[in-house]
Formats: sequence, C-alpha cells, structure tokens
Amino acid sequence: MHVAHLLQDASLGLRPLWSEEALLRREISGVTVTDLEDPARFVRPGEIVLSGLVWWSADGGPGRAERFVRGLREAGAVALLAGEETHGSVPGDLVEACARHAMPVAGVPADVMFRAITDTVYLRQWGDLSRHHAGHDALPEHVRLLLNGLVAREAGPAEILAAAFPPDPPAAHLLTSAGRTVAATPGAGPAPVRVPAAGSDGGVTVAVDTDADVTPYERWWLHLPDAGAAPARLLHEITAVLGRCQEALVRRRRAVRRAADGLGAALTGDDAGEVAAAARACGLPAEGPYRVVAADAGARRGDLALGALAEAVGRTGPACAAVGRLPGGTAFAVLPEEAAAGLAPVWPPVCAAEPGTLVHAGLSAPTAGVAGLPGALAEARYALAAARTTVPAAPALADATGLTSLDALLTGVPAEVRAAFSRSTLGPLLDPADTSAAALLNTLEVFLAHDGSWARTAEALHLHVNTVHYRIRRIEHFTGRDLARLSDRLDLWAALLCRTEPDGGRPVPAPRRARPTTSSAR
Repeated sequence: MHVAHLLQDASLGLRPLWSEEALLRREISGVTVTDLEDPARFVRPGEIVLSGLVWWSADGGPGRAERFVRGLREAGAVALLAGEETHGSVPGDLVEACARHAMPVAGVPADVMFRAITDTVYLRQWGDLSRHHAGHDALPEHVRLLLNGLVAREAGPAEILAAAFPPDPPAAHLLTSAGRTVAATPGAGPAPVRVPAAGSDGGVTVAVDTDADVTPYERWWLHLPDAGAAPARLLHEITAVLGRCQEALVRRRRAVRRAADGLGAALTGDDAGEVAAAARACGLPAEGPYRVVAADAGARRGDLALGALAEAVGRTGPACAAVGRLPGGTAFAVLPEEAAAGLAPVWPPVCAAEPGTLVHAGLSAPTAGVAGLPGALAEARYALAAARTTVPAAPALADATGLTSLDALLTGVPAEVRAAFSRSTLGPLLDPADTSAAALLNTLEVFLAHDGSWARTAEALHLHVNTVHYRIRRIEHFTGRDLARLSDRLDLWAALLCRTEPDGGRPVPAPRRARPTTSSAR
C-alpha cells in the first residue's frame, strides 16, 4: 500500500496539505499513533504517523514543529496525518516544516477516528491473504483470519508457524540457508543441520519468498520431514505469510542496525564517552567480558559480510550483541566471550550457504568491558588481515589469541609493509639475478633455522665450516647486521618471513626451524 492509496481513500476524507508525487509512491509498512513531542524512537521506517497534535501550542514557537517533523524524517516515516480536532485545523508552521523536510502531510477531519485509518492500512496491506476465490484456498477461513491478525501485529515466526497447522501440526522447521533454526512446530524434534534439498530425506522444502532485503545467508526455508503431511498449496500459502513476517522483522532490525553502526563509528574515534553511550544504545552492559569480530567479503560486498556475520552470531545465541558496519564498510560484531567461543565451528557452514563468496573474519582477545572495545576492534581487524593472508582462497576466521608465533603475527601486517621491510633489511640478498646472493640467502635461512650453529649449518649445506664462516661475514656486510646478536638475528628472521611471492601476495613459507639445542657452536 502506497501513501497515495491512503490519501485518495474517499471513505476517510483526508485533506492533503503538502506532498510531492514521488513521495506519494512510497510504500507504507505500518502505522504509529503518537502525541509525543519527540516521537522518533517509537517510529519505524516506512510508517504513517498519526498525531492529534496535543503536543503543539501556539506559544511554542516554530522550533517545536521543526523538531517534531525532523524526528519523523530521521526515523524514516513516510507521511504525517495530523488530527484537526484539537486546534480546529493543522497549524501552518507544521505544514511548512513538513515541506522543508519532504514529509507528506494531510489533515484528519474531527469526525474521522484514528482507528478507521489504522484498520484501513492493515486491511489493505494484508487483505490479499483472504481475497482468494472459494475452492482455491488451502488454509481454512478461520486460520487465514488468525494469520492476518498475527502478521498485522508483527508476531514472530514461531507464533505464526504454530498457528498455521491447527489442530494437529506436523513436524516443520523454519531454517535459514546457513542452517539456523528460526522456528519449529511443537514437538518437531531435532532440526536438520543444513537445509535439505526437496525430497533428499523424503521430506519437502519450500523457499520463503520475501521482498525483504536479506542476504543469501539469512534466507528462510520451510522444511517438513514428511512430504505428505501438508499439500503443496497449503505450504505456499503459509510461506507467503512467513515472507511478510520476515519483512516486518527486517524493518524492525533497521533501527537496531543503526544503533550498531553508531557504535562502530564510536569505536573508530577517540572519545571514550561516545563509546560508552553507543554501547548503551545497543543494549550492551558496561561489564563484559566481550570479544569483537571484524569481517569482510572483498570489495563492494559489505552486505554479504554483514549477513554472514549476523547469521553466525545468531547461531551462537548471545544474550546481548551488536552487529553493524564500521565507517569504512567492514562488518563488525561485539558479543559476550562465551558466545564468541562458538563462532569458529559455525563459520564454515555459514559461509557454505554462499559458496561463491569468500568471507574472512578476525576475532579479538577478550576485553573486560566496554572501555576496552576500541583496542579489541584493532585486534580483530589485525586478525582479519591475518585470515586473508594465510587462507586467501577459502573463507576463514582467525583468532587473535592464536597469533602466538612470529610468523603467525606477521601475517596480519599488510603485504606492502612486509615486502618493504624485507627489502630494506635483506637488501642485495634479494637480487634474483645474482646467483651468489641466492647462495647467501639460502645460507642465512639454514643458519637461522639451525639456531646459529656453524657445524650443523655446514652439515646441512654440505659445505666446509670455513665456507659457512665466509658466507656469514658476507651476509653481515651486506645487511649491516651482527649475527652474533639475538636482536639482529630476529630482524633477519622476520625479514625472511616477510618475503612475498612474486605476485606480492602471500608470504614465502617460513624457513624450517631445526630442533632446538641447549647451546649453539659459533
């Protein structure tokens, strides 16, 4: 139902006061009735707002109307219907504010009840469920009416699924593409670990079509293990209702995501007060412990990374969590430590729901409370870089607590930085056209891998120990490092680890370390 449909309904007698044609084509998602001076937090995107204007007064100045309309615009309302009974007409400053903020406005005559407008919207919006010809309906009339009411008041999928199969419901599961159970009929038993193909287990699986903006990971499927438990026409009617239910859930989720995006912006700033306030807006207690996840799916695929991360977090079932985007578009989540522990096992099956997309993620170490979230985000982004480096061809989640070796730690450093460090540290030893440089580089690798032992290096290279001494002196000359010093050995070892393949991507495999010894002969 569009705004124009409502304003043109002759039975309501609404008086259009300002609008533009393009704005009248916006779809109505619902109705909110309010007389609050600041109604924004109670208005959902796509809603018509009905107000009796009790909050307005002539001595309140134009600023009061301006704040009211600005709040409606920021909340995503599509039109304002203003009651004329309280003041005799709609105040001019309110109409002017609506024009400034591109908010269609109409007057509601004193003899028109707001209930009549609300009923008109919902009957028009959901009436298609009961406009079937006799003999072509699978759902009984009373069930259809019940489902109409449930959808109109935005009931959850579990309630709708339970009401759709009276009086003796068959086993039925509502699943996401990634295998999360959204709802099930009473006594349905264990859900499949993934969405079964139709007939693969003798059952039937029907896609839930929806106009909601959902990613492939979050798409709903209705599965019945017994294919003969319900006719196909009945299942399609039920999935149509469930599709509208998902649309309502997505509309409500937008406000939650906006709050999470605000937290993401605060985490990338430097104001601890903003972080605390944004966390409270997301419903996160001040005390954790928390862990932060960062995820991306490559260029221009931010929605897919966000969908995969939201689905993975949903499967861990946290008591509280925030899932949104950072200012640069990277998806992130803040969730309790106990829930984050379950991310690693669910990440592969979630990503498998969209095989053509590589989603990488990084998980921070635990932080005690909200104050530590900015640092945890930095850890998560570093672990994300490590995941992309170490497993570039498959979805992967890297845990910052697992970066316990130098080579693992360096995988989070950008490839360009690794390459620059390797070039500046090893210098002429990296010249591919110099065969003597290649021999020196190989000697350095073996020498460090054998903990600086002259004898074992000579044995491994089949060289005389004097030759090893000579080559080490040449290496020290070219690099300016003293291989008798531990710090210089570490620098050169890191430089070897930072070498990249010719395409500048993955690091060259680390030199193999020899078995440690209690001493090393120089």
